[in-house]
Amino acid sequence: MSAYIQKLILQGEHQKQDFKFQVNDSRKIARTLSAFANTDGGKLLIGVKDNGVVAGVRSDEEFYMIEAAAQMYCKPEIDFAFRTWNVDGKTVLEIDIPAMDHKPCFAENESGKWLAYIRVADQNILANTVQLKYWKRQNREAGTFIRYSEKEKILLEFLNEHPFITLGKFCNMAGIPRYLAENIIVNLMVTDIIEMGQNEKNTWFRLKDPGEKAGWNGE
Repeated sequence: MSAYIQKLILQGEHQKQDFKFQVNDSRKIARTLSAFANTDGGKLLIGVKDNGVVAGVRSDEEFYMIEAAAQMYCKPEIDFAFRTWNVDGKTVLEIDIPAMDHKPCFAENESGKWLAYIRVADQNILANTVQLKYWKRQNREAGTFIRYSEKEKILLEFLNEHPFITLGKFCNMAGIPRYLAENIIVNLMVTDIIEMGQNEKNTWFRLKDPGEKAGWNGE
């Protein structure tokens, strides 16, 4: 086995790497492409099972399905690089997806709806409304004006004493509707005061400070 491929497989699946035993649905693979493009970029190894066993790519059709996913089912289109490797007589397809400068990248689902995904650990997670607003604000040329009102004060004082806060808790504490709480949080994210943490089930916000308390792991 190629030492290079073996090293990649031994890393397992993580935020910047995913294994695919086979590709038989362009729309499903488009979600993974979207998630990598919207996060830190990543690598797909096609022909490798989840447990790291090399099964090999079955046909050239799998490459064309990835190409279709990148060109037809991702918006904007994703430019990826690829290489093929011979591993003990079996072909492994290595796909490299770069992180996009201007996010988000959407993927079309089976119902024709365009959705954006992010990569968290080894999972592709649907981007929430805060994330979408954050990307939109990042892409604006104009700066962000922060109004330090009582609502911001409530949020920041709480985070100075606690490791994290959820959107629902902030809404309740500040007595404001969800959309307004989202806008306040996005403003503070754009100015690097707070950051978002997320897993499959939960989303939380914390101070973006190297000296901050340990963040919540969602457990």
